[in-house]
Amino acid sequence: MTTAIAPSIFAPPIPPVCDSPTLLNLLIVDNDRFVREACREAATALGYRASTAQSSEQALCLIDSQMIDVVLLDLNLPDAGRLDVLREIKHRHPDIEVIAISGNAGVQSAVQAMKLGAYDYIAKPFGLQELKLLLERVGAHLQVTSENRRLGERIKSSQGFGNMIGRAPEMDRLYRMIGKAAQSAYPVLILGESGTGKEMVARAIHSSGPFHDKPFVPVDCGSLVPTLIESELFGYVKGAFTGAMQSKPGLLAIAEGGTVFLDEVGELPLDLQAKLLRALQEKEIRPVGSTKQIPINVRILAATNRDLEQAVGQGSFRRDLYFRLNVLSLRIPPLRERRQDIPVLATSFIERLSRASGRTHKLSDEAIKALLAYDWPGNVRELENCVEGCCVMNSGPVIHTSDLPSYIMGKPTQHINERPETIAPIADLERQAILGAIAQLHGDKLTAAKLLGIGKTTLYRKLKAYESVQ
Repeated sequence: MTTAIAPSIFAPPIPPVCDSPTLLNLLIVDNDRFVREACREAATALGYRASTAQSSEQALCLIDSQMIDVVLLDLNLPDAGRLDVLREIKHRHPDIEVIAISGNAGVQSAVQAMKLGAYDYIAKPFGLQELKLLLERVGAHLQVTSENRRLGERIKSSQGFGNMIGRAPEMDRLYRMIGKAAQSAYPVLILGESGTGKEMVARAIHSSGPFHDKPFVPVDCGSLVPTLIESELFGYVKGAFTGAMQSKPGLLAIAEGGTVFLDEVGELPLDLQAKLLRALQEKEIRPVGSTKQIPINVRILAATNRDLEQAVGQGSFRRDLYFRLNVLSLRIPPLRERRQDIPVLATSFIERLSRASGRTHKLSDEAIKALLAYDWPGNVRELENCVEGCCVMNSGPVIHTSDLPSYIMGKPTQHINERPETIAPIADLERQAILGAIAQLHGDKLTAAKLLGIGKTTLYRKLKAYESVQ
């Protein structure tokens, strides 16, 4: 005879989860394959994205690395204590709803699970209709809380939540991932092209988490002189080298209790990668010229525009450091993948500049169409610099297509929903934009880098790569 807590059986019918535009992610954790597959089939029919795990270790790994909304958890897993996994899930991810399953229908188990934060409890053996009712109810609950959370995130965004702007679905997903990443202390690898706002995302993670009142220390690994990176990161003692007139703490020590953001971490030399890995594993550093280890307590956020998996395969990036940094990963979509945000971003930049200068500007409809048609290899940074240049150079209130840089008008305006006859590789478009900008500026590389929205180090690296293939 099936026994369960009363609310699970007598709950009134609720519209299915699949009526919602946002599918929920369910993880089914049970060592019985038949139970896993039956629950997956029932959940999929309701509109869940269902995945499974057969052990506590596998379950926790999936929860830490994927977006999970609901966990259907067997309390009697053979590789863990009765309530240990439930306790760990709620500790790491308080927003995840857990439905506890047990072969024991005793009230005591239910009470213990609920006290630890379980949403509800269901006893084996249970019928699929009973499971469906429970999943419908938790789905409806999550839809309400998800809307409240999204509203809160938008309010935070309008108040300077990382200063990020965007209404595209890709940005909504990014905001959710930032919110989850902010509540943990695990390393995060932020992936994105130059100019997408990787440091902005890192600051949002830091400012939204429990360490927001601690230091946030950015380190541009691509711009540091290789011979100075070690002393910058780990510090040095007096007399360690010529010019070391006094001891200086490293950036990893300065950020004690807070966050270190390693921008362009893929540019670190291999020998420094090994020392950084040891520092992260041992949670201690040795300043240059010192024989003593100094303990550190920092959270690491790293970012790169390189394909680190490819770099690992080529031997230019350590595999063990890659796995150490890639506990959680966030991908920032390039601007060409969220074109609907271009007018919103451009308008925001113009309003900010207008407030600062006291002059009012506005984009014409034709100018907006031109901005939408351009691929923006320098992403948001390039768009911001383009708008800034137009506002500075234009004396009138309206910015027309004639006011836009010529390299943006270098191809016919294409409707945003129109399928092109040919698609050029992104690398070719980027190369054309860089070389075209330098030609227009008569070889002024620094100004070209600024207008393109990329760093000078990145520009010189790409130019060197272009020369090597000629």
